[in-house]
Amino acid sequence: MDTISKVRWPDFNQEAYVGGTMVRSGQDPYARNKFNQVESDKLRMDRSIPDTRHDQCQRKQWRVDLPATSVVITFHNEARSALLRTVVSVLKRSPPHLIKEIILVDDYSNDPEDGALLGKIEKVRVLRNDRREGLMRSRVRGADAAQAKVLTFLDSHCECNERWLEPLLERVAERLFLLIEVLFWAAGFDWNLVFKWDYMTPEQRRSRQGNPVAPIKTPMIAGGLFVMDKLYFEELGKYDMMMDVWGGENLEISFRVWQCGGSLEIIPCSRVGHVFRKQHPYTFPGGSGTVFARIQSRLELRKKLGCKPFKWYLDNVYPELRVPDHQDIAFGALQQGTNCLDTLGHFADGVVGIYECHNAGGNQEWALTKEKSVKHMDLCLTVVDRSPGSLIRLQGCRENDSRQKWEQIEGNSKLRHVGSNLCLDSRTAKSGGLSVEVCGPALSQQWKFSLNLQQ
Repeated sequence: MDTISKVRWPDFNQEAYVGGTMVRSGQDPYARNKFNQVESDKLRMDRSIPDTRHDQCQRKQWRVDLPATSVVITFHNEARSALLRTVVSVLKRSPPHLIKEIILVDDYSNDPEDGALLGKIEKVRVLRNDRREGLMRSRVRGADAAQAKVLTFLDSHCECNERWLEPLLERVAERLFLLIEVLFWAAGFDWNLVFKWDYMTPEQRRSRQGNPVAPIKTPMIAGGLFVMDKLYFEELGKYDMMMDVWGGENLEISFRVWQCGGSLEIIPCSRVGHVFRKQHPYTFPGGSGTVFARIQSRLELRKKLGCKPFKWYLDNVYPELRVPDHQDIAFGALQQGTNCLDTLGHFADGVVGIYECHNAGGNQEWALTKEKSVKHMDLCLTVVDRSPGSLIRLQGCRENDSRQKWEQIEGNSKLRHVGSNLCLDSRTAKSGGLSVEVCGPALSQQWKFSLNLQQ
């Protein structure tokens, strides 16, 4: 686009850009984007937000010789107000000399002007796909076009906080083989290959008391907001271009970074807000029942990079992730709505209860074995008294103890105690603990393991 037509971001006409796509009276404000577009459209593109950084971050002086970055933002039918706010927050809260450019990759949105109009803003370049390519190929297209030596990938519904960029660029300048995530919590995944947030262990928290803003090594990234050296991104193999639409790419690149000689870090001094939605606002064309393509080129890449096996990753990077035993039929959290079966910190002869699911394993990690035991470490759910209303106890697992035998029934939606024909029930959870009751349709008897290994 001709640079003569460019405007500074404060002079961009927000009302004209957003006004044509606003939600009309009577329309569902969540229908298009799965977040409240009406409220989003009311917000100024340069609104003030609280500085949520740690005090040490606010006092810290960053290096002055930092490399500039190209910010790559991909989008498909994004709400204009959210997309504009993302772009403006980058420009408003970053030192101008550190932003080489913002590359918007329009992944074939219904309205080409969603991106084209933003191309009028200084430092913004717009690339439009001529068909739907998905996140991975769109990001690679943006990275290939980038002119800076450092790449910053952002989702299209973010807001950058004060001095968000300097701590990221400083860390990249210090360490080449590094991918940096722009979030505060360590992350992981479960055996459904679903991303989850992880809590730090008590030992990790204690080790950070002297320097609470130090980088945090993480086994996994969320994938929406990260920074890495462009040359390293290319040498690592970019994204897998055979992956379609969205999802799973964060796991794949996380495994590859760690197994192939790099590392992942979270930088607490960098804060970027992100809209997390409960539903996807877009479709996944061809995303079901598709046989994966040939992967020979990726196998050759692994060999070229000298990558370590996945077991090395589990042993050295993510030892907290328990690997299901070959005797397990079901594994993970035992869920009932938003609550999960929890030991409540109790040991032998203690009762069990329910607690809000936290997806961090620990007291909420269970397995149903082929021997029909419901196990937490070396403790099993035990029915001491086989009458309705009896509380369940945690006791040491014994191979042939009929008091510890359970089975899934009704499409794996209930757990029935074999010896008593009573079902695991949470109706007495608040008054004392979980019990066994006569099996019935009550919601208090509905249980689901996060991972069923045998259907």
